[in-house]
Order: sequence, then structure tokens, then C-alpha cells
Amino acid sequence: MSKIYTVIAAGGLGKRLQNFRENDTTKMLLQINGESMITHQLNQLLSWGLDNFIIITNPNYDFLIKDEVNKNFQNENIQFVMQEKQLGVAHALLQAEVKIEEGSNLFYILGDNFFENNPLKDMNYLTSNPTAFLMEIDNPEEFGVVELKNQSIVSVEEKPKNPKSNLIAVGLYYFDSNCFEYIKLIKQSSRGEYEITSLLEQYIKNNQLSYLMVNGWWIDAGTPEAVKLYESLV
Repeated sequence: MSKIYTVIAAGGLGKRLQNFRENDTTKMLLQINGESMITHQLNQLLSWGLDNFIIITNPNYDFLIKDEVNKNFQNENIQFVMQEKQLGVAHALLQAEVKIEEGSNLFYILGDNFFENNPLKDMNYLTSNPTAFLMEIDNPEEFGVVELKNQSIVSVEEKPKNPKSNLIAVGLYYFDSNCFEYIKLIKQSSRGEYEITSLLEQYIKNNQLSYLMVNGWWIDAGTPEAVKLYESLV
């Protein structure tokens, strides 16, 4: 049986968290209740039963993240790859291709996304299609907005001015090995990035994308306010 990998996007600079709590490096090293964000993330994923980790870093803070992870998770199977240029979330995932055995599936999580409950607990990884994890929120225009028809995803749009629904794709995905070829097909967006929503569109076009709803709270801890909220909940 092929492996299931867990890829963590940890290469973003987190500009909105620069200088918050005197943090002048990456948000992945920001202290939350006495532990770094990347430590919180790995503990969350381990509690879900995941392993075979690949952490995507950036050149400025690669060695700092490696030091932090290796210090706290000596017994886990963790590899690192670097995203040399910040060209978006889908581009970051593409960097992991060299570490993944052919034919393997993977979970992909944004390093600053945290969940109250395990969103995978009712999921059978062996039979599941590529999957987006969805949630209904009040401010969908800030995220990738999903449109459903007849219980199927028919469209996804990154940060639309006029959202078609209140459903968004949170920063957690389950992909098969086709994802890397699909990423190579997508074009840069108007903001110069290879968007994760463009990757989802490739799966939608081929009728290959399923979804699961997220229960409980979900926090995208990319701002000081969101970090404080997460801190109060854990």
C-alpha cells in the first residue's frame, strides 16, 4: 500500500504577525501559550494519527524551523523542503513532489490553521476521493469560496468581491498524486500566485473533488487577533 504523507505549508512570512510579541522571524516560530506555532501544528496532526511529515519552509528561516522541529520531535518521521520564491500555496505544495513516492496520497495543511475537532475522524483514507474541507462562515470574501449544487462542488473562487455562498474551503486538503501534474497546468493569478483554488478547479473539472464539512471551531491564525483567540481556546 502506498504511503499517505502530511505536507505542512510553513513557508509564509506571516507579515501580519511581524513584530507581534517581538516576533521578527516567521509566524511558525511565534510563541502561543509557551510553544511555537509549528509545534502546535505538529501536535495537532499527530493527535489525528497522521505521520510522514514534509514541512515546506522558506530560505530566510529554514534553519530556524528545522532547529525548532528537530528539538521537539526527534522521534517523528519529518522531512523538509524549501520554497525558494513565495509564489502561492499551490506552488508551495509542488516543492514537496520530490519527497513523495509515486502513487501516494497526501494531506496538505496550512501551518496556521487549527481545528477544535479532528476533521478526519469519519474519513476512510483508502477509499476517499481528493477532498476539500468546508465550513460556513460570515466573511467568506476573505477566503476561497465554494459553490455547491446537488451535493457536489461546482465552483471555487479565491477571495471574491461577491461570494456565491458562505461556504469556504479551509486550509486542509486531501489530494492524490495527480495534484502535482495539475499544479503544473495552472497559471499565476492576478496577484502573481499559483492559488490552491486553481488546483481545486482542476479536480472539479475532472469530477474528482469530494468534500467534508468541518465541525466545531476553525481558526486561521494569521493575525494577532486570531492568535489570541486560538490561545484562549486551547
